Amino acid sequence: MTAFLLQRWSEIDWQLGGAQLLAMVVLALWLWAIWPVEDVKALLKDKALQTRLLLAIFFVNALWLIDASITPGIHAHFLGLVTLMLMFGWRLATLALLLPVAFFATFMLKLPLDFAIYGLVAIALPLFLSYVVYSQVFKYLPHHLFVYIFCGAFMNAFLCIVFHILCWSTWLYLSSDYDWSYLADNYLLLIPLLAFPEALLNGMAVTLMVVYRPEWLYDYSDRTYF
Repeated sequence: MTAFLLQRWSEIDWQLGGAQLLAMVVLALWLWAIWPVEDVKALLKDKALQTRLLLAIFFVNALWLIDASITPGIHAHFLGLVTLMLMFGWRLATLALLLPVAFFATFMLKLPLDFAIYGLVAIALPLFLSYVVYSQVFKYLPHHLFVYIFCGAFMNAFLCIVFHILCWSTWLYLSSDYDWSYLADNYLLLIPLLAFPEALLNGMAVTLMVVYRPEWLYDYSDRTYF
């Protein structure tokens, strides 16, 4: 067991480059800009909320470990981002996801110093775009339970993983030796295989919470959607 762990540790690349440094600065600025002051205060006062957040982080981390990596940098796993966003708000969700991102970058990508790059390109940006979609759904569509579940959770999760794969593919194209045709044939091709199960996973999770634990959802209200 020790030999196995040492071998895995030796495979990790600790080289630091200019792109990683720049990404760390940009990520720090992004977190400063979106820092959820009120949400963090509420989190520190609420033990039940702390427990839910820790369990959610644990399950997301476990979900990301079910990773069907094909070649270095190209990974295929479900995200669960929209469920976290609907449970904790997109700002606190972005902050909480730093732990799974660090674990994934270290032990799955084996590039721990790419932590900020992956956190920005593959997580923070798709999560923000999903929040934009959710806010527009709330603004322009009827406030109905079906709209909340189908558009806010199901379709939003579908779009979230599409955003995720497109953003990460663009980064791989700009920063690695992969050309776009290779990425299209080996990564973008996976979008239909991942997007529908991702949508179903998030849609079912949110549906169960609406029915049994509506208080776990960040801004859900029976008065608004019924």
